[in-house]
Amino acid sequence: MALYVVDLFGVAVFAISGALTAGRKRMDLFGVLVVAVITAIGGGTVRDLLLDRRPIFWIEDPTYLLVSVLAAAATLAYARFLRPPRYSLLVADAFGLAVFTFIGATTAYEAGVPAPIVVLMGTITGVAGGMMRDVLCSEVPLVLRREVYATAAIAGATVYVLLTNAGVDGAIVALLTISTVFLLRLTALRLDLHIPSPGPKDVENSTSHDERL
Repeated sequence: MALYVVDLFGVAVFAISGALTAGRKRMDLFGVLVVAVITAIGGGTVRDLLLDRRPIFWIEDPTYLLVSVLAAAATLAYARFLRPPRYSLLVADAFGLAVFTFIGATTAYEAGVPAPIVVLMGTITGVAGGMMRDVLCSEVPLVLRREVYATAAIAGATVYVLLTNAGVDGAIVALLTISTVFLLRLTALRLDLHIPSPGPKDVENSTSHDERL
């Protein structure tokens, strides 16, 4: 029951993120609600489709849809009068990422798929909704912008696999998995850490090498 409540909280947080992003793009009410719902349930939907899990989680339990819509509506009402605190939302989003990564990894593990697929499904559950949000809002997806985001999800899902295979108690696995993703993401935000990328010099060298070939 506690995990279910935390999962719903993660859905609400991602719906808020989607609503704010769509609002900045000046979408109408319907557009904001669509982006918010897709952000909230997109990752889990992709996971369930890839695992051939029926019924899809939000069809089996429409509470997820209801929470998404209510969170988006509350965000719109709040944003009309007050400016949402950016850092607080980033912290909440990091927690949502952590929870979704754990939920995705657990779902995949219970489906009996190999360990690498468990890690992949945990990561997809955590980041796919945000990717859909960014694409719909004409932005480069967050996971492609040198952010320690998908990397944090991969690390957390890996911790889940290692601890579960080692026979660690489920509550401890949940705590350590969620903590790993959450703390990695928060640390990256706090210290402004980014994934290294090739600089202009590397690109030029690569281009010159290709031309010589």
